[in-house]
Amino acid sequence: MTGHDKFNSDELYLRKNNFCGFKYCPLCGAILNQQEIDNHRRLICTNENCDFIYYQNPIPAAGAIITKENKILLVKRAHPPRIGYWCVPAGFMEWDEHPSDTAVREVKEETGIDIKIKSLFQIYTGKDDPRSNSVLILYLADKIGGELCAADDALDVGYFDLGNLPGEIAFEAHIRAIEEFKKQLDS
Repeated sequence: MTGHDKFNSDELYLRKNNFCGFKYCPLCGAILNQQEIDNHRRLICTNENCDFIYYQNPIPAAGAIITKENKILLVKRAHPPRIGYWCVPAGFMEWDEHPSDTAVREVKEETGIDIKIKSLFQIYTGKDDPRSNSVLILYLADKIGGELCAADDALDVGYFDLGNLPGEIAFEAHIRAIEEFKKQLDS
């Protein structure tokens, strides 16, 4: 049994919206209590000798928009959330990665192709993933090698006409990105 087998979106949303389940201070072990700080609900340490405040921040992710003959490359998700939905190839950044390196790695892992980043496309926020909120950094990129195949986290991969996209798109940030990319091509 893998972690994917235990995936429960409802439970994850509840946990995410409750400070990701944090209850104890990571510095001293005291209980954390909610308090309004800087117009946000935050968790603060109850130990008067500890000044820890938990700032719940989004997770950075990066990916790339790759086109071929005016078609966009999309990946069909193999793992939760939203198995079988389509998305722009992208994923969470590793601890020591630059966002452009994340985009290159994620595209290779999901599609089997190598890319060269051309430019930054846009940055989006995402709140509809039950695991965490995210900041999605998308680049425009060109294929420079490799063979297109559904790899790592993908059930399928392919280029699609922007006027005839497949099935459902997995995340709101990806929907917005595809729409903005269409508008950019039309202008």
